[in-house]
Amino acid sequence: MRTETNEQKLLEGLAKNDRKSIETIYRQHYNMVQSLILNNSGYPDDARDIFQEAIIVLYEKVKSGSFELNCQLKTYLYSVCRRLWLKRLSQLQRLSSDVENLEESVPVEEDLELHEQRNLDFMVMEQSLDNLGEPCKSLIRAYYIEKKSMVEIAADFGYTNSDNAKNQKYKCLMRLKKIFSQYKK
Repeated sequence: MRTETNEQKLLEGLAKNDRKSIETIYRQHYNMVQSLILNNSGYPDDARDIFQEAIIVLYEKVKSGSFELNCQLKTYLYSVCRRLWLKRLSQLQRLSSDVENLEESVPVEEDLELHEQRNLDFMVMEQSLDNLGEPCKSLIRAYYIEKKSMVEIAADFGYTNSDNAKNQKYKCLMRLKKIFSQYKK
């Protein structure tokens, strides 16, 4: 019971980007993942990459609010890392029969597919932004990434007022949406 409470606190801390919680998760579970990777055709850098990806998957699940840990955190992380590593090995065509026969612990395919789709969408969005052109690219970045107000954007971009800046932002978003949908096809 105490372990479940501690793990729940770690997950809550992870959702809040609490440094101590993240460090504790690394300290408690990284060596297990490193052993998995090193014993199955991997290198220390591979282990770091896979563990980081698994932490991101876990973070996104916890942050969504719908995540319910039905096993030990160790089991969940091992399963995610194992699936990520198997996928990486098959991409690198280094899959060995020993790795293929590792027993599944927790089904995580849906989580990984969602994570991979989100990553793909972010890449397409970045590519779309790169092709948007100026001043739209800078305006979108100023509003959504730099979190500037319409008044600040109007002043920075030389618009007569914030309503004109808002109108221009809308036009830019429509262009971005059009470019994004072309890349998604």
